[in-house]
Amino acid sequence: MSRKPYVPPRWFIVLAWYTHRGLYRVTGGRVGLGHPKDRNHWGTMRLTTVGRRTGQQRSVMLGYFEDGPNLVTLAMNGWGEGEPAWWLNLQAQPEVTVRLKGSSRAVHGRAAVGEERVRLWDRWREIDTDLDGFAARRSSETAVVVLEPR
Repeated sequence: MSRKPYVPPRWFIVLAWYTHRGLYRVTGGRVGLGHPKDRNHWGTMRLTTVGRRTGQQRSVMLGYFEDGPNLVTLAMNGWGEGEPAWWLNLQAQPEVTVRLKGSSRAVHGRAAVGEERVRLWDRWREIDTDLDGFAARRSSETAVVVLEPR
């Protein structure tokens, strides 16, 4: 059984999310996004969904890696319980946009399943050796989200 690595208190995680988005906004996008440096790192993207109840655009900063033309992220909710709102929004309306450093993409989001999920989870495990320990903190399986170009 994997050990459960330390996760900061929820207030700290939420503060970090707001700070990251704030830096991105204040700097006009010059700070806050980053490409993976190499195979052993993840990058940061800005995902914009449409709120499933409000119909308004909602943006979130997420880690990702590239899998061919696709971007791959995890619906982990800061390793807390429940599904993140962006993932619920994406499931309701999978046509979304992502902003990467220097470019934007229109993408279609979906959950990886079967062998694809196993392969992509293993790839995340190469980047984050504590992945299984973090995932063990959640009572439900963490979705591996694939963002395919449209």
